[in-house]
Amino acid sequence: MTKLYLITGFLGAGKTTFLHQFVRFFPDDRLGLLINEFGKQGVDGVLLADLGITMTEIDNGSIFCACKIEQFEDALIALQEKALDYIFVEASGLSDPTAVGSILAQREKFPDIEYVGAICLVDGLRFQKVYQTARVCRMQLAISDLVLINKADLATREQMDAITAVVKAQKPSRPVFETTFGHVERGWLAAMEQQPFVPDDQAPAIHTKDITLQKLTLTVDGFNQKDLVSFLRMFAEDTYRIKGIVNLPEGAFVADCVGPLVELRPFSGSAPESNKLVVLYGNGLPARRGVKEAMGWFPSCTVEIE
Repeated sequence: MTKLYLITGFLGAGKTTFLHQFVRFFPDDRLGLLINEFGKQGVDGVLLADLGITMTEIDNGSIFCACKIEQFEDALIALQEKALDYIFVEASGLSDPTAVGSILAQREKFPDIEYVGAICLVDGLRFQKVYQTARVCRMQLAISDLVLINKADLATREQMDAITAVVKAQKPSRPVFETTFGHVERGWLAAMEQQPFVPDDQAPAIHTKDITLQKLTLTVDGFNQKDLVSFLRMFAEDTYRIKGIVNLPEGAFVADCVGPLVELRPFSGSAPESNKLVVLYGNGLPARRGVKEAMGWFPSCTVEIE
């Protein structure tokens, strides 16, 4: 029997960092990883390639949406046939995963997969904003069996207590732990697995596409490190997340922007040939307009919007 963990969390909560920590609990097991990204350009697969485990990527939409569910199920069936010990599914930060129970309850399709539960990462610094503006954030918490409040070192005590109160109000018995840099302890998993079982027939049905979620793909060229940071800062606040890997005169960098926080950090892996950035935002956020206005300040650079 292959055990399956679902990893959820809104954009920028730290799921990729968490996975690097999480897999160390399974050094002698056969592992599979299914990565889902909402944008057309996958980034997490490149960042997680160093884990050296069987990996499948599904981009350009949520695996729990009707438009991607068949692809998701086919990928799970293929991983099931490999007789792995564990499968980790990293859901898109913009996905509503409440259908996971009904999907995995199809025993004729997944007779050898045992669903352990969902681990939800929460951004301690930005939780209040995304909880109020992004419906999927509430859905991710609703089906979670373990909540990790990440970036505890950046948030105030008042912020952390407020988050815990919200999470506990929704499901009082659910274990909640504070952490930094995606750190996880084995005892936390034991607390998660002791949660009361919820029958699959109580799980919501597969949902349709959430039209409030928007995405852009930017192909950028001609920037140096300083100018790219300045360019991204001009519209980052109007987005949920900007992510990608770029080749600049100073070297290869991972662009990782969460709300207004813009970061370019050196990347030592194999960078893609084209510099593509995925921009994720919601209705009411003028991200597309902000990108076009920012382009006017950098006439010597090229930006293509898809």
